[in-house]
Amino acid sequence: MENFGQYIRRLRTDKGFTLTELGAKLKLDSAGLSKIETGHKRIKHETLPLLAEVFNLEFDKLKEQYYGEEIAMKLYKYNCPETTLTVAEERVKYMKQHSAKQSSLIFNS
Repeated sequence: MENFGQYIRRLRTDKGFTLTELGAKLKLDSAGLSKIETGHKRIKHETLPLLAEVFNLEFDKLKEQYYGEEIAMKLYKYNCPETTLTVAEERVKYMKQHSAKQSSLIFNS
């Protein structure tokens, strides 16, 4: 299974972009992009919309891959049990419900 940096490299080479060309499109220098592709550096999440645009990718799918890897790396680093994912999923659902309830309140003056 490829990591996110390898995924970017595959996208880049499939399109025939050099490191310099893709770096310019993503507003990154080629050395930084090389470090991202080799896994020595993480791409910033602020760059994801531009990455999706450059490669004509569905933004939600790109976020899924990026944050999925981010979460997996944390769980691995801290040797968390796999059930941690279930707890996280439940918390996300709760936060979304709580946020939706808060935003739907209308106050009359």
